[in-house]
Amino acid sequence: MLLARRVAVPAPEGRTVVDHGDLQPILEDLRVAGIASLPPNRGALQDYRDHLAERSPDSMNPSEALAFWMNLYNAGALDAAAAAYDTDAASVLRIPGAFTKPWVAVDGERLSLNDVEHGKIRRFGDPRIHAALVCGSVSCPTLRYEPFTGEILDAQLDDQMRNFLRSGGASLDRARNVINLSRIFLWYGRDFTHPQSMPNTTPARHDRLRDTVAWWLDEGDRGYVWDVAPSVEFLGYDWALACSIARPARTAP
Repeated sequence: MLLARRVAVPAPEGRTVVDHGDLQPILEDLRVAGIASLPPNRGALQDYRDHLAERSPDSMNPSEALAFWMNLYNAGALDAAAAAYDTDAASVLRIPGAFTKPWVAVDGERLSLNDVEHGKIRRFGDPRIHAALVCGSVSCPTLRYEPFTGEILDAQLDDQMRNFLRSGGASLDRARNVINLSRIFLWYGRDFTHPQSMPNTTPARHDRLRDTVAWWLDEGDRGYVWDVAPSVEFLGYDWALACSIARPARTAP
């Protein structure tokens, strides 16, 4: 994480818009056929990576640039998951250098997935990204059914946070007066309590983290957390190979 700070700080200040349409059919295949769809799509993932590598994210506005980096990271994580599945590896962690070896070159920088996450994405100062990035593991957030785009990024990230908490990222045990949080909040909790100083490397106070995360809980659970102040416990993290994708929200007829 600390090594990723050596990369250039993002400085988006333009109007360029990138087409992420090539990622959509890969996501759709994953939604329909599951993780087995990833190895046949490795070429498409790498073509998409190369398409993004021809663009300069600093020529975009901040929302477009953040969407660029998140889509790029998730494509790399899917490629690592494909490699693991193709070799019968039990986890992406069994793929040497999956997150530490250079995977893409952007604006002259050779970047690993760790570089992209910690050196680029977290420097945008939006903690909701932790509910939007995947790692090909059971305990990681569910992948979104569509690419991120600058135009609607705020709504997409809010939706990701709510869905992540609702699907296991947070759960209340009222009998014990405990809120169970994903281990992601143990690792990156201070990004939520102090987003202005992202990327943070020190732990967050549990009470501040609990009260901040509650903003994205359903109304009844949010009120309980703020009124009763349950203690915080963190769940274990399961690195077993898995990749799931959310279904589109139903629209009214």
